[in-house]
Amino acid sequence: MFKPLISALAQFVAATAGRNMTKAAYVAVGVGLLSMVLLTVGPAYETAPRWVDALLWACLAYFVFEWVVRLRHMRRTERLALYMSSSAGIVDAIGALAVPVALVLGVELRTAWLLSVLWVLKVVPGIPGLRQLRRVLVLESGPLVSVLVIFLMVVFLASVAEYFLERDVQPQTFGSVPAALWWAVVTLTTTGYGDVVPVTPLGRMVAALVMISGLGVFGLWTGILATGFAAETRRDNFLKTWESVSKVPFFAALGPAAIADVTHMLRTMELPARTMIIRKGTQGDCMYFIAAGAVEVDLPGKKVQLGEGAFFGEMALLGNNMRGANVSTTKVSRLLVLDLVDFRVLMARHPDLAETIDAEAKRRTLENR
Repeated sequence: MFKPLISALAQFVAATAGRNMTKAAYVAVGVGLLSMVLLTVGPAYETAPRWVDALLWACLAYFVFEWVVRLRHMRRTERLALYMSSSAGIVDAIGALAVPVALVLGVELRTAWLLSVLWVLKVVPGIPGLRQLRRVLVLESGPLVSVLVIFLMVVFLASVAEYFLERDVQPQTFGSVPAALWWAVVTLTTTGYGDVVPVTPLGRMVAALVMISGLGVFGLWTGILATGFAAETRRDNFLKTWESVSKVPFFAALGPAAIADVTHMLRTMELPARTMIIRKGTQGDCMYFIAAGAVEVDLPGKKVQLGEGAFFGEMALLGNNMRGANVSTTKVSRLLVLDLVDFRVLMARHPDLAETIDAEAKRRTLENR
C-alpha cells in the first residue's frame, strides 16, 4: 500500500536532488522548528504532547529519507564524494543525523530534540544573498582581517591600560587583565551596560578613546562589506545583461569590447504578460530591445508582433519624442532598456548601429503611412 507512495516520493526527491531546497523541505523546516519551540513551552507542550512529538518525528523521518535518497542518487550519478563534501551535503547529513546521534549517545529525548534547531541550516544553501555574502567575505578577507587585528589590538591595549589605572580604586571590576578585557570588549562594541565604568580621569580618557575607536572599527567593517556587496551586485548584473545582450541578433555583429560597452549602458527589465510598456502620446526617453519574449505594437488599423531580437521605441529618440503607439507584452518578456543620453553616446561610438537603427526607423515609417 505504501510502496507506490514511497517510490513516488523517492523519485521526486531524486529529481530535485540538484536543487538546494524543495517546498516540502521548507515546510518540514518550519513545522520542525515550531514543534521544537513548543517542546520548550511547558503549558503548550502539555496540552498536546503526542502531536508535538509526532510532528518532530515526522520531520526527522523526512530529512533522513531525503538524505538517503540524495545519497543514492549521487552514487548512481558518480557524484557521491562531491555531494558529501559540499555544503549542501554536510547540511543534509547534520539535519538527518544530529538528533539520532544524540539519542544514541544517551542524551535525554527533550534535550536531544533541541538539536533540531540545526534544521534551519538547510535553508542557508538556497538563499542567493548568503552565497553572495560568502563570495564577499572571501574576496574581502584581507581588509576584514586587518580591521579585526586593529580591533584586537585596541581591546588588549585598552584592557591593560584600564587595569593599570583602575585596579587600586576598583579591584573587583578591574582587578585582573581578563576582567578589564571584558570591559574593553563591551565598551569597544558600544554596548556598555553602565555598571562598570572607570572613575579616574585617565581611565575615563582611555574609555572615551576606546568608544571612538569602536565607531571607527565597525564603520570600516561596514564600509568594506558594503563596497564588496556593491561590487558583487554590479558584477552579477553585468553578467546577466551581457548574456541578454549577446543573445540579441541586433548586437551579434559587435565585438566583445563593443558588447561590453553596450552592456554598461543597458538595464534589464523583466515584465509579465499583458503589461503596458509604452503608452501613445507620452514623451519617450528610451528605446527597448527584446532579449526574450514578445510584444505587440498597436498601430492605427493593425497590430504588429515583435519577437526576440527586435527593438522598438527608437522613433521617439530619432525625431519627435512623442510616442506614436501603444506597446504591451504578449507573454513574459525580458527587455533591455537604452536611455536617451546613452542612446546618443552609443550611436556616436558605433556609427554602424546608428545606420541600422536609422534604416529600420525609416522602413517602419513607410510601413505605418
